[in-house]
Amino acid sequence: MRYRELGRSGLSVSEIGYGAWGIGESAWVGATEDESVRALHRAIDLGVNLVDTARGYGESERIVGRVVRERAAAGDEILVATKVPPKNGTWPAPQGVAASAAFPGEHIRASLDTSLAASGLDHFDVLQFHVWSDEWVGHGDWLETVADLKAQGKIRLFGVSINDHEPDNALALVRSGVVDTVQVIYNVFDQAPAESLFPACLEHGVGVIVRVALDEGGLTGAITAGTTFPEGDFRNRYFRGDRPAQVEQRVAALVADLGIAQDAVAETALRFVLASPAVSTVIPGMRTVRNVERNTAISDGTSLTGDRLATLAKHRWQRNFYQ
Repeated sequence: MRYRELGRSGLSVSEIGYGAWGIGESAWVGATEDESVRALHRAIDLGVNLVDTARGYGESERIVGRVVRERAAAGDEILVATKVPPKNGTWPAPQGVAASAAFPGEHIRASLDTSLAASGLDHFDVLQFHVWSDEWVGHGDWLETVADLKAQGKIRLFGVSINDHEPDNALALVRSGVVDTVQVIYNVFDQAPAESLFPACLEHGVGVIVRVALDEGGLTGAITAGTTFPEGDFRNRYFRGDRPAQVEQRVAALVADLGIAQDAVAETALRFVLASPAVSTVIPGMRTVRNVERNTAISDGTSLTGDRLATLAKHRWQRNFYQ
């Protein structure tokens, strides 16, 4: 496993982190706690040292906390990032909503205390707001609350999870100097963060945590026109209608342009993300030991060639399947 600096924080994080949404047994159907625990332990064995969870991920914080406490007893230090949901329950943050409606100080504190209790941890390494609007820079009491939580030792760093496909909606925050990390969608299809957000993060020393590098499965090569998901799985909505057929066509074109095998799409997609010097870590969801072993193997120092990156740059596909 290779490691990168998490912005100006002084912390080193594994290139491949652990996205723990899928193990919470909520929006993703099929996870079992036994396999999730095995997968988390295997990831740590293979060098993963950052796990990303959230208050809104079902049982995820509890499961993550269980494993992290077990490993701490054995001398391993695992960094854990969690998220505070907006008080108004609105995803993504619409324009015109006051900071006091989404992240008032008392709500931030209460959510953090609930997360600490659920996980059994005494602090989180990164506390992130689960939505963000740049209208909130300079407004509300969230910033003084974050500073106080840092002073209390309940959190080490402050970050935000940027709204889906809205990377420029955190530029003012990054340039303000008060945020330590941003989490953002970045993949072969959505390359927009590389235009303005990533240069700003490099300039201001802000760590970048990349989510949805595999497009919720679209960039694994496994989605076809006939793909279906279990009842209750959020991917039924994400890949509704003719979207699986659209994905299949896009991936087929990518495979043909690169001359790669279908089962090499996921590896290529992750290497694309890691090619950016602004990226600190990528956090694919990994619900099985098999997925852990396949994804962590990508942190081997092998880089995509300039020609391959130029080819991938042509496969941008701006759309929002979350809507």
